[in-house]
Amino acid sequence: MIKSTAASAAMLLRSDDDLEMEATRITIPSPFHDDVKVEEKPLISRTSSYTDSAAAVTVKSSLNQNKRRRRSASDTSFDNFSAGRRQPFRRMGKAASETYLITRLSFKLLGYLGVGYRWITKFLALGCYAFLLIPGFFQVGYYYFFSSQIIRGVVYGDQPRNRLDLYLPKNKNGPKPVVAFVTGGAWIIGYKAWGSLLGLQLSERDIIVACIDYRNFPQGTIGDMVKDASQGISFVCNNIAEYGGDPNRIYLMGQSAGSHIAACALLEQTIKESVGDKTSWSVSGLKAYFGLSGGYNLPNLIDHFDSRGLYRSIFLSIMEGEESLRRFSPELIVREPNTRKAVSMLPPIVLFHGTADYSIPSDSSKSFAETLQGLGVQAESILYEGKTHTDLFLQDPMRGGRDDMFEDLVAMIHAGDAEAVARDATAPPRKRLVPEFMLKLARSVSPF
Repeated sequence: MIKSTAASAAMLLRSDDDLEMEATRITIPSPFHDDVKVEEKPLISRTSSYTDSAAAVTVKSSLNQNKRRRRSASDTSFDNFSAGRRQPFRRMGKAASETYLITRLSFKLLGYLGVGYRWITKFLALGCYAFLLIPGFFQVGYYYFFSSQIIRGVVYGDQPRNRLDLYLPKNKNGPKPVVAFVTGGAWIIGYKAWGSLLGLQLSERDIIVACIDYRNFPQGTIGDMVKDASQGISFVCNNIAEYGGDPNRIYLMGQSAGSHIAACALLEQTIKESVGDKTSWSVSGLKAYFGLSGGYNLPNLIDHFDSRGLYRSIFLSIMEGEESLRRFSPELIVREPNTRKAVSMLPPIVLFHGTADYSIPSDSSKSFAETLQGLGVQAESILYEGKTHTDLFLQDPMRGGRDDMFEDLVAMIHAGDAEAVARDATAPPRKRLVPEFMLKLARSVSPF
């Protein structure tokens, strides 16, 4: 989880135009064919009749008109040619402005991080970890950029990073259940493409996945992230039917920092509804909330994060100061007496966590689930023995075959759909993406 590196932040603050790497084809008509001079010879002799002379005048007039039309077309072609030449310069200007933004944000982030051995060692470990998983990243990356089943960069708001990716099943028969997914990234390097592996595998089970992007720190703080996530959820709830989704079967899910952001957005929306505020989407439209390896009580986690390389100073900057920690702690929010009505409106909540998670201890999910249960909410925590922070989200899915967390998730989404359950029972095992020895090495060097 602790991926706080300036280089990675710079990479992930790029615009979708850069990440999608889509070339713009420019058709450049040639203006030169209209410049050929036409030699005009006398069409009739001086001794020709009046009729012949009139015909010659008519032909000459027609020739001159055609010539003028050709010149007009030539002028238009030249204008198009000039416009085509200007387009690369506009793209270069856009790239330059984005490079400046990335550089400025990177230096700002470095100012927060300082020269500390913890985050530097985590950064080096992250590089080794990513290198060992490259075979899987290449395959998923190819799918992400070239699959016709993915609609990338759907705009859901007017702020930077207000975009989402849609992963659509091949089978188009009937409306599909939908997972609105908020990715993790330590609130610093989250990006919608991080959910591509989950999107690939869930879409194979006839489930639509919408991976919601949001502003990261230092481009935004936690309030901005929650606002972005809420807008993304609103877009999914109000528009997913156009993409073949079932608006009555929408599930909200988040992983790591994304679990925290999604839970905050869910509670904020529930509180607004409980007091009668006008909202763009309704909590009642969600079938359930799934939290994967999330943290829900920030005051209890701040020292742990500091020891792991996410320093107290930068974490407090992300969370808008120490006085805001309680305001963005879902477990503490639901305990407030004035939120009891809102809490009663929450959908079923399921929290997945590995017991060997060192980035966010599994007690975080267990404690939050127990708190919700004590308040009458349908909630549970499912703990996976010996699984780390990334086992559940990366290593196990890349290992292929069947894994408990994925099967539990799919079973909950397809509960009540006998046909889907029958298809799941006969679904082929997932393909292995990375050799086992590389997965074990990656697990041993993982900074998470």
